[in-house]
Amino acid sequence: MYQGVRCREYTAMTDTVANRKRVAKLLERVEAEIRVGVFDYAKTFPNSRNAQRFAQPDAVVSQESGPEASADQPTMREFSDTWFAENAPLWKSSYQTKVTDILSKHVVPQFGDRKVGDIQKSEILQYRAELAKVNRDTGKALSASRINQILNVTKQILEEAADRFDFNTPFQGIKPMRIGRSQVDPFSLEEVQRFLDAAPPEWRGYFLVRFFTGMRTSEIDGLKWDCVDFDRREILVQSARVQGEETTTKTDGSTRTIQMSDVVYRALMEEREAMRQRPETHRSRYVFSTRYGYPIAYRNVNNRVWYPTLKKAGLKRRNPYQTRHTAATLWLAAGESPEWIARQMGHSNTKMLFTVYSRYVPNLTRQDGSAIDQLLRMRLQGGTVDSSREVEHEG
Repeated sequence: MYQGVRCREYTAMTDTVANRKRVAKLLERVEAEIRVGVFDYAKTFPNSRNAQRFAQPDAVVSQESGPEASADQPTMREFSDTWFAENAPLWKSSYQTKVTDILSKHVVPQFGDRKVGDIQKSEILQYRAELAKVNRDTGKALSASRINQILNVTKQILEEAADRFDFNTPFQGIKPMRIGRSQVDPFSLEEVQRFLDAAPPEWRGYFLVRFFTGMRTSEIDGLKWDCVDFDRREILVQSARVQGEETTTKTDGSTRTIQMSDVVYRALMEEREAMRQRPETHRSRYVFSTRYGYPIAYRNVNNRVWYPTLKKAGLKRRNPYQTRHTAATLWLAAGESPEWIARQMGHSNTKMLFTVYSRYVPNLTRQDGSAIDQLLRMRLQGGTVDSSREVEHEG
């Protein structure tokens, strides 16, 4: 920053550790000269286009917003269209939809007709406060997470505009709203059994796999048969279905291999056999599909199966994501290794595991996934998980 202006200068040096150190030393010298008032821009950066702007040592370059400063700048509406078009090819279609929704419902209605350089920090803070208020029509307020998403899109647009049109972004010093920890309300093993007993027979396998693998909704809805290895007893998670479209997993770390427990293995074997019994035109490449072979829609499953089954089983209302939390807490209760659990969940390390599930962590000693099989055999004999056919077969 020099005379209230953010300046960027580039070198022709190769990006190496040594050269970064040289540039860092230069930056320290420049900042020191600015502090004591002896910095000469043209002398330090003689070939810079900024040198002419600071030709007079005592001149102050104004960055105040106004008609002259912003005359050649686009409006927020115009620049947001440019920004979206340039970045959309880098995003998943689901994220494109999310950003489009934020722009159309929030950013453009609020700032669309303003020049990008005219928007002030005070306006951003005021807008954040407005977003946090209870909506009179709905009686609800936006969550802190949603507000952060809206402001983050606004921030990205204005920071890019500030870089291109040489003004200070109004987001300097604005921190995101604090988001509380995710609500973890897993099922106990007895509750899992009650849910599976109450679930429609054609959906028991689906929910059993969810409860005992920790797969996200998008992951299990996008699971295809070629990613189920019965010989190795592994599930390869490498794709997902989001808003009716096939896409990649949430993060690179989410691509992983999940080991099947005995109950998951048997459930998937039954699903495969049930799929083979369908007419050929109703078979699907997806492990779980409608009776006609179409990919399932999670909203329909939630509203027509998940919540009614909770009610039928006499269980309190929870969102379906709790199946993922349930898998993690059951593995912890069984004494599985945190590193093993993190790999099954698709976490890059155990930090999130201990942060989110700290109160469910016992003395952990196991490391191979066998402890959960032992726990399930002890607790679920004769129930939904161990079908009567399997019990009879075992004598």
